[in-house]
Amino acid sequence: MPGLTEKEYDFVIIGSGLGGLACAYILASEGHSVAVLEKNHQIGGHLQVYSRGKTIFDTGVHYVGSLNEGENLYQFFKYFGILDKLKLKRMGDQKFDVVRFDDGKEYDYAQGYESFQKVLLDYFPDEKNAIEAYCEKIKEVCSKFPLYNLKISGENYQLDEDLLKLNAHDYIASLTSNFRLQNVLAGTNLLYAGVKEKTPFFVHALIINSYLSGSYKFIDGGSQIAILMSRAIRSLGGEIYKRKKVVGANYDTEGNIKEVKLESGETVRGKQFISNVHPSMTIDIFGEDRFLNIYKNRIHGLENSISTFLVHLSFYENTFEYLNYNIYQHHNEDVWAGIDYDEATWPQTYFICTPFISKHKKYADSMSIMTYMNTSETDQWAHTTKTVSEPGKRDAAYDEFKKEKEARVLKRIEEVFPGITTKIKAVHSASPLTFRDYIGNKDGSLYGVLKNSNSPARTQINTKTRIPNLHLTGQNISMHGILGVTVSAFVTCFAFVDKEKLIKKVINA
Repeated sequence: MPGLTEKEYDFVIIGSGLGGLACAYILASEGHSVAVLEKNHQIGGHLQVYSRGKTIFDTGVHYVGSLNEGENLYQFFKYFGILDKLKLKRMGDQKFDVVRFDDGKEYDYAQGYESFQKVLLDYFPDEKNAIEAYCEKIKEVCSKFPLYNLKISGENYQLDEDLLKLNAHDYIASLTSNFRLQNVLAGTNLLYAGVKEKTPFFVHALIINSYLSGSYKFIDGGSQIAILMSRAIRSLGGEIYKRKKVVGANYDTEGNIKEVKLESGETVRGKQFISNVHPSMTIDIFGEDRFLNIYKNRIHGLENSISTFLVHLSFYENTFEYLNYNIYQHHNEDVWAGIDYDEATWPQTYFICTPFISKHKKYADSMSIMTYMNTSETDQWAHTTKTVSEPGKRDAAYDEFKKEKEARVLKRIEEVFPGITTKIKAVHSASPLTFRDYIGNKDGSLYGVLKNSNSPARTQINTKTRIPNLHLTGQNISMHGILGVTVSAFVTCFAFVDKEKLIKKVINA
């Protein structure tokens, strides 16, 4: 079989999501030869954008936290050399997220702990103790994750059973008997597809803390991260190949991977291999027989977070004003209930945002609405694939299904913004199948493996595998999201790069 190049790389990375790109940058900057292989025509995983009728839409990243000066993601982006090149729009200081209920009442989240508490106290003047205790607990939990705080050593959260088993819903409910306040505090749980009985509080805490530490939107779309990262990797001698789908591997007599096999029949040789693909898919690619049954069964048996139905609206010019905040709309009193939706009243919970487009500023070009959807709703088309690099077709019934769902989402949006439908020029949508095909997992799961406070050890996945030169990275290793995936990349690279020196480089960037 022909090789992609004659070269043997120090590292071959499968998947160009942010986890794969971050690993490629770290390793290339340490002098290693690196090749990134991406199955799609566009790099970036959840960072991908697409355009319809001259309007740009983000697929996964709608806003980002921890970008105030000196915060963790700020420092990571500085280390990657992309911070000063990113086009960022700071979201509202007094209002960057809004939790909204069926009665029309809205509750603003302000940036920074002081403002956040002050605004909440205006709504709930008798709940000072609960609000303060909640904020202190978030800070306490976040302090136990060394890398999140750009520290090399510190408390090991993995050994702290109480921390890992603390349930988000239960802890928040223990602070106050005020049901509305409980639901306001948990009201942005679409950020991690929160499940009442399962989501650990540490997941909630790390994410909320991140957004309180500097919330920004990417001007003209999140794909700029992937573009800037790829330029930085290439400037260090790294190589990135698109439309290269890895389907298997060849091994030496010691059980090390010699080369990966591509769908095209080409091969790519390497000394070390890093998979940024879901662990379950990684097992399928590298051969079930290479992994212990106990590991295989655990990984294949892990529950993934729910998938999504994403609706993109484009507006007639200068008709809908840009919102410098997001809305988390709940038609249930209980914000945890939207995930177990009843199809008859779907959608009960959804996220609304307007991307910031540099040429318009005052008016929004478009709006994105994300709501929960079980993969089972699209099962009848599961055998089909449709991407730019694999342009299959789906039938008329699928188009009808999407149209019917779009209509239901629009009916809901009209309740939040009366008259909005007259301003809409076009509607596009993406189902769990779209996410499955572009992100490369089995079910279109938005955030990968679902963390579970009832059995935390089960969902912890090591970066090392039984194949000596195969390592894992990506959202399933530590956390999802831009920050979580970046942290995961560093954890993966600690196997090859001196941990202390690397973190010092980030701190001193």
